[in-house]
Amino acid sequence: MIQIAPVNAAGVHHQLLRSYNRRVKIIIRTLLYFSLLIPAQSLAAIDFEDASTPELAVSGRALAMGNAFVAKVDDPSAVFYNPAGLGTIRKTTFHLSNFHFETNKGWMQATTGGKAGDVPSTFPKGFSLDGTRQVLLVNRKRLAHSRFHLMPNLTTRYFSIGYLYAKQTRAYMGEGDNALFEYATRNDQGPYWALNLSIFGGIVKFGITGLWLTRKEKLDDADKDTTIALVKEDYKIGKSWQFVSGFKFTMPIAWLPTIAIKMNNSFANHFSTVKGSDGPPEDIKQSVDIGFSLAPQVGRVMRVHFEINYKDATDEFTEVSTGRKITAGMEIDIKRTVFFRFGYGDGFGSAGIGIATKKLQFDLSTYSVDTTTSAFRGEEDRRFSLTVSSGIL
Repeated sequence: MIQIAPVNAAGVHHQLLRSYNRRVKIIIRTLLYFSLLIPAQSLAAIDFEDASTPELAVSGRALAMGNAFVAKVDDPSAVFYNPAGLGTIRKTTFHLSNFHFETNKGWMQATTGGKAGDVPSTFPKGFSLDGTRQVLLVNRKRLAHSRFHLMPNLTTRYFSIGYLYAKQTRAYMGEGDNALFEYATRNDQGPYWALNLSIFGGIVKFGITGLWLTRKEKLDDADKDTTIALVKEDYKIGKSWQFVSGFKFTMPIAWLPTIAIKMNNSFANHFSTVKGSDGPPEDIKQSVDIGFSLAPQVGRVMRVHFEINYKDATDEFTEVSTGRKITAGMEIDIKRTVFFRFGYGDGFGSAGIGIATKKLQFDLSTYSVDTTTSAFRGEEDRRFSLTVSSGIL
């Protein structure tokens, strides 16, 4: 005879209640998780590309080559790309300007969009933070980027001294009445010096750059209709000695194979707080870039340079995928006067042309960065740059 145990209605009810409460807790925890994640993603959407472009001052020539430049660099930009490259500079230069300006497709569309008659008034607005807000207010869903720097310097084969002033601005405004004006702005300035030591007939080169850096930056969002008028207390401002060190080893054989290493913030220095500011900026990470290059001679007047770099070899920027840290570039040099450049960096292609004379260097380049946090070939931000260096030597 089979006996059936009596059903305990109270027990079943208690089990159902426990199961229900457990599911409710899971749902609440999930909602809390995503509520914390959403603002973090929105803030990370406006930032700077320090993983793929860690240099304090960029080179239009390098950007055209995918920013793969730590082995090739042989001009005044060596102080930030790899100071060991000072040992390959061919002549002394005194550059009064060394001016670099770049912008992106979104900035150009926003400042020149709308009626043709409005362009003379809207275009200049793109050079200020609040002006950018006003432009994006009528040209939504555009990521506006601009960067410029001045770097007057005296540079020889073994030594460089100069002053850096650089500014970057990025901004975005979505659609809808509740859309916010998201922005990031950074100013870097300070005097610098760089030294180079070449041994074994120039086969091995070492270099170091010291920059007394003052950094002022602000990453935030604001109501789209509120005028942006930042004061000193709004910025994170700090001062720090920043050192860039480098090494190059060039084998004295055909095609001149070269291995190069560059370290940013070599002594892991921190920013000190400037009184009256909103605290110090985030410290510059001590990252390492590695490069390998070949430079075959093609005929009497043409040289070709091939280079591949691995940015952030020590993986300080863990949120950025490895594929985005691999860059490659090529430069075709005709009589050391006309240059054609092609590259691959941050998952996208780049290109540029250059002209060099005794007193003037001119570079026109285009490149792209990925605006996503970690994805490979996510959202492309196409940029265009103009670099002009003039001097008396």
